[in-house]
This record gives sequence, structure tokens and C-alpha cells, in this order.
Amino acid sequence: MSSQFKKIAVLMGGPSAEREVSLRSGAAVARGLREAGYEATEVDVKDRKLRLPKDTEAVFIALHGEFGEDGEVQKLLEQRGIPYTGSNPEASKASFDKVLSKRIFDENGISTPKYEVLGKNGVRTLPLPVVVKPSSQGSSIGVHRVFEESEWSAAMGDALSYDKEVIVEAYIKGRELTVGIVGTDAMPVIEVVAPDDWYSYQAKYTKGETKYLVPAPIDAETAAKCQELALRTFKALGCRGLARVDIRMSGDGGLYVLELNNIPGFTETSLLPKAASQSGLSFSALCDRIIKTIEC
Repeated sequence: MSSQFKKIAVLMGGPSAEREVSLRSGAAVARGLREAGYEATEVDVKDRKLRLPKDTEAVFIALHGEFGEDGEVQKLLEQRGIPYTGSNPEASKASFDKVLSKRIFDENGISTPKYEVLGKNGVRTLPLPVVVKPSSQGSSIGVHRVFEESEWSAAMGDALSYDKEVIVEAYIKGRELTVGIVGTDAMPVIEVVAPDDWYSYQAKYTKGETKYLVPAPIDAETAAKCQELALRTFKALGCRGLARVDIRMSGDGGLYVLELNNIPGFTETSLLPKAASQSGLSFSALCDRIIKTIEC
């Protein structure tokens, strides 16, 4: 039990496209915190205003997407002097905005797929296949693989319906790996085996749709490289507390960082809890440990 905080407000829901997932994450976190001995209150955030119980001592942010991962809610909490889980506003924004993330990866020598940033009338120069992503969405919302030119316009149109800019990056054929981070520790590497090698929204949140190999069936040297790359990414973006780094491994063993999720999911299919369990951390112990990473 943490001696520093007892009464925790769990922020969940939110105004983003990931609201339903966030509600599930927040409910699970609240249960985990109660099992760990905290007084946890679930706060359903329905707009961009912050309403907390008067006796709140600290906040566990389980908001995904906008007003959760983009630094907005963190700014409001800092203005009120309320401690919270996860990264500060600047690191949250850098992690959530894929354009900013890519630039920081380049500046710090972190390997990432070749990419370009396009707007409404942008002209692609990368050869197919590519992946098209809105610059500021999570949970694979608005993300498309494009193998044929006939698929390009529809993919761009959908991605641009979420953001004014999109990331177009080279599709790396290979294996999907992910590394959770809690505090300063990298968790065991997980391999994600999704239908048709595509970790879509449906594949992420439909139970039984995707296989998760924990730990990933890779050699110890490759696993260590993945963990080191994840920690470098975490540090380069200025993150703290918790995160999950998604990595693509090509057929020749090359490792490429796709993105960092600064508020990873906590649902029954989520990856950070799976990795923590492999490390011997129960779900309630994981929630407790995250609370103990809060900086006042």
C-alpha cells in the first residue's frame, strides 16, 4: 500500500474516439486499486472539463486518445497542483502526435520506418505498400494498410477525417512486438499475432481475435535489444511512469519503432498487464506500482 496517497480518482471515458475502450480500462484500474487497498473513485469524463471529488489526493489517468494522451488533462491537473500518473504535458503531446514523435526519433537516432507527412493535397513519394495513420489518434483508429493504388484515396480520405495531417510510412513486413515500461523497467517483450498480420481496432479489442505470445518467442539477445530500444524511446520523448512501445521486426531482424503509447490500455486484452503478469506482477500490484511512480 502506498503511504503517500490513499484517495485516487480514476479518469476514464473522455471525449475522444477511444471513449468506450477507456471506460473499460478505467473500470479495471479502479478494481485493481481497490484490491491494492486504495479508495478509488471512477470519474467518467464526458467533455474537456475536469471535475474531481473534493478529497482527491492523486489521479490515475486511464483516458485514451484526445484529452488523455495529448497533454491537455495533464496541464489542467498541474494547474490545480494535483499529482497524476504518467508523463507530463510536453512528453504526452510529443508521444501522442506522431509527426512530433517521428522527428524526435530521427533526432535521437531511433530506428523507425521511412515516412512522410501529407496533408489533403499531398503527393505520396513512398512506394507501396505503405501504412497511413492520422497524426493524433490511437487504437488503430483511421489506420490503413495500402497495397494497391486503388486503395490509396479511400485510406487517405478516412485518415484525413481525423486529422489535417497524416503519417504515411513504409510497411515493414515482419513481426509485431511490443514492450511495456513501468517506472524505469522494461517488461518482457510480447509478440502480437493478429489476423492477416494486421493489428486493427477490431483485432485489438475483440477477445480471442488476436494471439499474444508472452514472452515473445525470440532469442534473448533480440529481446534485450527490443527492451533497450523501448527505453531509449521512452527517454527521448521525456516520458515517465508508464508506457508501451510498439516495434516492428523485419525478416532480417531489423527493429523499427512504430510509436509510443503513453497511456496504454488496461482492458482484458491489453498488453501492459499481460507483460507485467509475466514479470510476476498481478493486475492490482501493477496499478499500485504505477501509483508509486507519481511525481509530486
